[in-house]
Amino acid sequence: MATTRKAHNVWEGSLLKGKGVVTLDSSGIGEYPVSWAARTEPAESGRTSPEELIAAAHSSCFNMAFSHALDGDGHPPTRLETSAEVTFQPGEGITGIHLTVEGEVPGLDEAAFVKAAEEAKAKCPVSQALTGTTITLSASLV
Repeated sequence: MATTRKAHNVWEGSLLKGKGVVTLDSSGIGEYPVSWAARTEPAESGRTSPEELIAAAHSSCFNMAFSHALDGDGHPPTRLETSAEVTFQPGEGITGIHLTVEGEVPGLDEAAFVKAAEEAKAKCPVSQALTGTTITLSASLV
């Protein structure tokens, strides 16, 4: 069964001086201020960026894909912690995404963990949607 999720953004003003608010409509869990400065300058407390939202989506999706793959191979994870770093270069766009995953997976060695992580990266629906950029991965057991 297909599902559709919805969010919307209201922007006021010019690109450089304006600001916006992104609202997560489907879940109703919040509104988040966004700005050009939040994209191009050091992290601004209280404001997010499209890249941070992509990082949140990518790390969540990757963990779901990875936990499913590990479980399917008979090695359900105890814990996976994944961070995603999305790099934005003004004038070029998103130039790369780096995923870092640390996991606790009983009965799995480091080499098998890394191999499964690479496969999950390739199969993750968000990774597939972002094929226009380079996605790299670091994976390790803890």
